[in-house]
Amino acid sequence: MDTVQKVVLITGAARRIGSHIAERLHANGYNIVLHCNRSINDATALVEQLNAKRNDSAIVYQAQLLNSADLTQLAQRACSHWNRLDVLINNASTFYPTPIDDINEEMWEDLIGVNLKAPLFLCKACAPFLKESCGCIVNIVDIHASRPLKDYPVYSIAKAGLAMLTKAMARE
Repeated sequence: MDTVQKVVLITGAARRIGSHIAERLHANGYNIVLHCNRSINDATALVEQLNAKRNDSAIVYQAQLLNSADLTQLAQRACSHWNRLDVLINNASTFYPTPIDDINEEMWEDLIGVNLKAPLFLCKACAPFLKESCGCIVNIVDIHASRPLKDYPVYSIAKAGLAMLTKAMARE
């Protein structure tokens, strides 16, 4: 029986789908590295809840996914706490309408940055640790990767890009 605690890094893990993923994997014996940006209070509460069930089994790191240096630091911190990383789940997402007439560069940078660019560069930063553990990467996309949502073209583009990134990385 494998007695090594597997470690998973989940971006956007403080609330909604991310917190449910964290709770489920924790219940299955994983140590959890929760990433959050602004939801530090929710993330801290979840870490306390998980650690109450199993001591020293969850930690939280706050990072801005649009900052490349933060991504590198997040990967290093995630691996260093338990000296391993087995799974990266790119769950963090920004989601808001961008009707064609209203799109600006700031919206583009935010939606493409968080939903596509950050997962790419976080995968790259985590790759050496994941290779060492024969780990895996899970990128969360939704139906809008293949069926664009009206008034959400930039979000839909970003998720379509993430779906293709996942396929391209599988080839690597």
